Amino acid sequence: MSDLQTSYLGFTLRNPIVASASPLSESPARVRQLEDAGVAAIVLPSLFEEQLELESEALDSDLSRGSESFGESLSYFPDLTDYNLGPESYLELIQEAKNAVDVPVIASLNGSTRGGWTRYARLMEQAGASAIELNLYALSTDPEETAAQVETRYADLVREVRESVGVPVAVKLSHFFTSFPNAARRLDAAGASALVLFNRFYQPDLDMEALEVVPSLVLSHSYELLLRLHWVGIVYGHIKADLAVTGGVHTAGDVLKSMMAGARVAMMTSALLRNGLGHVRVVLDDLKRWMEDHEYESIRQMQGSMSRRAVANSTAYDRGNYMKVLSSYVLR
Repeated sequence: MSDLQTSYLGFTLRNPIVASASPLSESPARVRQLEDAGVAAIVLPSLFEEQLELESEALDSDLSRGSESFGESLSYFPDLTDYNLGPESYLELIQEAKNAVDVPVIASLNGSTRGGWTRYARLMEQAGASAIELNLYALSTDPEETAAQVETRYADLVREVRESVGVPVAVKLSHFFTSFPNAARRLDAAGASALVLFNRFYQPDLDMEALEVVPSLVLSHSYELLLRLHWVGIVYGHIKADLAVTGGVHTAGDVLKSMMAGARVAMMTSALLRNGLGHVRVVLDDLKRWMEDHEYESIRQMQGSMSRRAVANSTAYDRGNYMKVLSSYVLR
């Protein structure tokens, strides 16, 4: 019998499939359904500090001021009223979810101010979160801000949150770094217990008739996994923090590739939204079947086996692969 156990954030998990932040975990009942489906840990939906601030009457008044003159100004702020919960409801969700399931319950936080990050992280810990995932979904739009300044800001933030709480802290990142291995090492040194690669970048679209910038959300596909495999394979072995893959995990093959690149867990959302929670059991059965067919005794045995440090020809992770791919295309 193949052993699917892995470890993540200091917890021993029964398998490497984690439900990432989504509406699938927005209530205790849904959290129980995810556990029953077979996932080994659950990330709750993100708590957005902007939403909490928008609930304030004072800020609402400030945002409204001048809207008569600039009718489009309020549209710059995302409509978060129905997306996630306020702080009290969110803290209740943590408490109730922890009581409802035996698997780790990971709170997710997307802050906008230094004080907000640490304050809400402490509240999440007090509510019983097994760990906290910092969702660093922020874009640098200031042309005067350098890449070094952005990375320093991230590292300082992680260090402050880590010093404020006693539970493990994971950091969910985008791939927009000049030198991602160096950024990963800095976050590792700042105290991150895990790096989650990568946050999907939901790029806005343009409505040509209404002349508006509109949100655009499309479920992921397996081809998006390649970017994650590339950087997990490069970073593996250079940091102490665990690595998690999120984005493009749909099949048992996607999970296996993530493990071989060096991840401890593979996170799913789009596959479950598209196929239903029963898809977890399908993937787990396929995992076991593949491992038995290829004589793997455990998930741990394969982790990092296809990382940049482990493969015979490491140039496949470097410029050599770029040239090989370009030269492999044949016009017909």
